[in-house]
Amino acid sequence: MGSEEETKKKNEVFDAEAASLFVKELRGTFASGKTKSYGWRVSQLKSLMKMLNEREPDIVDALRQDLDKPELESSIYEVALLKTSIKSALKELKHWMTPEKAKTSITTFPSSAEIVPEPFGVVLIISPWNYPFLLSLDPVVGAIAAGNALVLKPSEVAPASSSLLAKLVGEYMDLSSIRVVEGAVAETSALLDQKWDKICYTGNSRVARIVMAAAAKHLTPVLLELGGKSPVVFDSGINLKVACRRMIMGKWGCNNGQACISPDHIITTKDYAPKLLESLKNELENFYGKNPLESKDLSRIVNSNHFARLSKLLDDDKVSGKIVHGGERDKNKLRIAPTLLLDVPRDSLIMSEEIFGPLLPILTVDKIEDSFDIINSGTKPLAAYLFTNNKKLKQQFVETVSAGGLVINDTAVHLAVHSLPFGGVQESGMGAYHGKFSFDVFSHKKAVLSRGFIGDVPVRYPPYTKGKLRLLKVLISGSLLGIIRALLGWSKA
Repeated sequence: MGSEEETKKKNEVFDAEAASLFVKELRGTFASGKTKSYGWRVSQLKSLMKMLNEREPDIVDALRQDLDKPELESSIYEVALLKTSIKSALKELKHWMTPEKAKTSITTFPSSAEIVPEPFGVVLIISPWNYPFLLSLDPVVGAIAAGNALVLKPSEVAPASSSLLAKLVGEYMDLSSIRVVEGAVAETSALLDQKWDKICYTGNSRVARIVMAAAAKHLTPVLLELGGKSPVVFDSGINLKVACRRMIMGKWGCNNGQACISPDHIITTKDYAPKLLESLKNELENFYGKNPLESKDLSRIVNSNHFARLSKLLDDDKVSGKIVHGGERDKNKLRIAPTLLLDVPRDSLIMSEEIFGPLLPILTVDKIEDSFDIINSGTKPLAAYLFTNNKKLKQQFVETVSAGGLVINDTAVHLAVHSLPFGGVQESGMGAYHGKFSFDVFSHKKAVLSRGFIGDVPVRYPPYTKGKLRLLKVLISGSLLGIIRALLGWSKA
C-alpha cells in the first residue's frame, strides 16, 4: 500500500492551480486564528525538537547520501544548531510576543502606545541544498514562533534530504498549517506564481532576482540570504598555526567550501604569503592526510554539474600554473582536494564568481591596508574575516569594510551566535534572522495608540485661528516652555 501511495504522489502534477488550492487551505487555517496562539506555536516548536531528537540518525544518513557529509558536521552544524535555535525560541517566546510599550507625545496627551508583533500570514520558505536541514528549518523556527502558516520548498539538488524533510514534517508537524512541497523549477515557479505574505529565499543572486520579480507582483516582502566572495585578510604578527586551523575549518570544515559564509579567497602581503602558505599546507595535511581525496572528514561535491563548474575554474588559462597545493580530482567520486592557488589574476574566472567549493585563491598586496580597497571594489560579501593583533587595523577593518557580518580572528563562527543578526547586504542579501531576529523578520510590528475621552482640547478643530496655529506648532515642536506661553496667549485670544 505504501508503495502505491508513493507512486501516486510522484504522478501528481503540482502546477499553479494545485499551488493555489494549497495556499487557499493554509489561508483558511491562518484566518481561523489557530497559528496565532501561544499554545500552537509552542506545540509546533516542541514537535520540531522531538523530530530532531528521534530522527537524527535518519538526518545524518540523508546528508551522507546527498553530500557524503561527515557525521560530526551533520550532527553539530545541522542538528545541534537547530536545537539551540528551538530552545532559544521556546525560552523567549512569551517575551517576544509581549507588546512593547512606546512613548507618546504631548500632541496626543493623554494616551498610551505599544508595538504589537503580529504574524504576516502565509509565508513561503525556499531553502538550499548545502545545509538542507539547518537552512530549511531554521527559518521555519522563526516563522512558527511568529505565528505564521507556511510552505517549505526544499532543494531538489539534495534529494534524500528533501524527501526526508517532507516525510518528517508529515509525521511530526501540523499539516493544516505547515506543508512541504518537493520538486524542481516547475514546482518552484508554481509556488512563486501565488500571493504570499512573506518569502524567504536562501541561495544565489541569480535566482534571488527571479524571486524578487515574482514578489514584486504582489508587493510581497522578501528575506534574501545569498552569498558572495567572502574574503579573509591575514595580517602578520599573529598566531599563524591557530589562525590557519580556524580558517581551514571555516573553509573546508564547512561542507568542503560549499557554504555561503565559507572563505572565498585570502588577501595578505607579498612578504607574508610564503609563511602563510607553508602553514596552510602543514595544517591541511594534519587534518586531511596526504591523500585528501580519501579523507572521510571532507564532504564531496554535491553533483556532476557543480563538479564541472569547479573544474572549469581550475582549468581556466589565467590560473594555469597558479596551483601551489592540491588540485587533485576524482570525477567518479565527485571529489576535489583542498586546493590553494597563489597570485591568481583578479580578472580570472575564479575571481569573478562565488567559488562555493574547495578552491582557495591567495591574492597578495604590498601593504595589508590595500586589502580593504580590493574588498570594497567588489560586491558586498555575506561575511568578511580578518586575522590580526593590530587594534588600529581591526578598527579600520570594522569602519571600512561593508559586509553582512565581520569576524575577527576566526571564520564562520558568527553563524552560531543567536544574539547577532545573520544576513547580507545588497548583493549578498537583505534582511536578517537568528534568535529574536528570526521572530522579528517574520512579524509585522503593528503600531497601536490608545486614547480616552478626557482632555479633548479643541485647538486642532475648525475654525482655524492664528492662535491655534501658533499653539499647534509649539505642541509639535515639544518645547514645554513654548507650550506654556502658547497656551497663555491662546487663552487670552
